[in-house]
Amino acid sequence: MSIETTEQNQTWDVDWQPPMPPTDLIFDDGEPLETNRHRIAMNVLIRSLKHHWAEHTDFFTGGNMFIYYSSRQAKNRDFRGPDFFVVLGVDSDPSRLGWVVWEEGGRYPDVIIELLSASTKEVDLGAKKTLYEQVFRTRDYFVFDPFDANSLQGWHLDLDQGYQPLAPNEQNLLWSHTLGLWLGTWTGVVEDDNATWLRFYDSSGLVLLPEEAERQRAETERQRAETERQKSERLAARLRELGEDPDVL
Repeated sequence: MSIETTEQNQTWDVDWQPPMPPTDLIFDDGEPLETNRHRIAMNVLIRSLKHHWAEHTDFFTGGNMFIYYSSRQAKNRDFRGPDFFVVLGVDSDPSRLGWVVWEEGGRYPDVIIELLSASTKEVDLGAKKTLYEQVFRTRDYFVFDPFDANSLQGWHLDLDQGYQPLAPNEQNLLWSHTLGLWLGTWTGVVEDDNATWLRFYDSSGLVLLPEEAERQRAETERQRAETERQKSERLAARLRELGEDPDVL
């Protein structure tokens, strides 16, 4: 059988247009995060990164937001909402209800972190990992269980070989090539919950939350004032030794 290509049997519909992506998107399925600790853990990552990059307006970070990447996925209500993600080189518009790839110039998340739980671990390490590797082509992928301090794992995308596991450094931190930051654990109190949290680190140490940075600034100022007070007291004592009254100088 041959395929005829004469003008006689060719029919062209010049009015044909490709189907438009769906616009009736859902951005809230009413499902809460697994636990309150999962919520805090997500917000720690989002708020600390925003504070660390406060001078930048060319990135977007979100969490527990739906990502729509195909019409089929949207029509099937196959929701995909990473617990934390970052997209670089885009505007930081905070009014987004979700991340709709075809409305964002085809951009996918550059970094994704999933917070594991008993009910999500299999999917996060299976179907989602495959999706992020093969469809999203997300460069850095990390997983962490907020109730298991030793659960941190990470992968970096090799364009030829797919996700390659990241090896921790001597401080047990994993390097995010994309963010230029380390990821590791930190134990302390956040929102009255004393736990081990997943945190960012830079060359100076822990990437701080806004309230932590404010406490650090206040403590630095207190120490500076205390140093000045001690210097003044030593000078006054020296003057008295010399027979001078420092109060009348």
